[in-house]
Amino acid sequence: MTQVKDIMSTELVTVSPELSLRDLVELLANAHLGGVPVLSHGEPVGVVSLDDIASFQASLAPVPTDGAEEIGWDEESPPGMVEGEESVSAYFQDLWADAGANLIERTEAIRGPEWDLLAEHVVDEAMSRRLWTIGPNETVQAAARQMRQHDIHRLLVMARGQLLGIVTTSDVTRAVAEGKA
Repeated sequence: MTQVKDIMSTELVTVSPELSLRDLVELLANAHLGGVPVLSHGEPVGVVSLDDIASFQASLAPVPTDGAEEIGWDEESPPGMVEGEESVSAYFQDLWADAGANLIERTEAIRGPEWDLLAEHVVDEAMSRRLWTIGPNETVQAAARQMRQHDIHRLLVMARGQLLGIVTTSDVTRAVAEGKA
């Protein structure tokens, strides 16, 4: 019987919990990976996948796009504002050049911070903390059963608390296709 150690990947790509989700997406795309282990101080603390990122982003509030007229007040006089009074935001308008920019103008600029939500969040916020593991001497069939039972696509291969590698559904499929399993 073929063992996990015969098909696992040992050249691991790992990430830190502090890595931005934007940087993670770029890393996964460039490396053609669907997920990676998350390490903190050399120890596995989770796994993060493209599914985790999609679920996390779906849980975020959407970018505001309602114009002032749709909210029910005009831009010059928000509720509670007395004509002739200085706006409470006047102080900030002196600090930030775009502070007076219309919300609609800012959200129409797709490169603005309102659109890059992934850059504002880190791996720790989206990762799965549950570590699904398997030993290197387990069979490929045992790995496939565990992945199917838990509806997961990767298992961390560990022995004596050490991360040795990762085995994925692609590794199992490749082993079957090559007649190794």
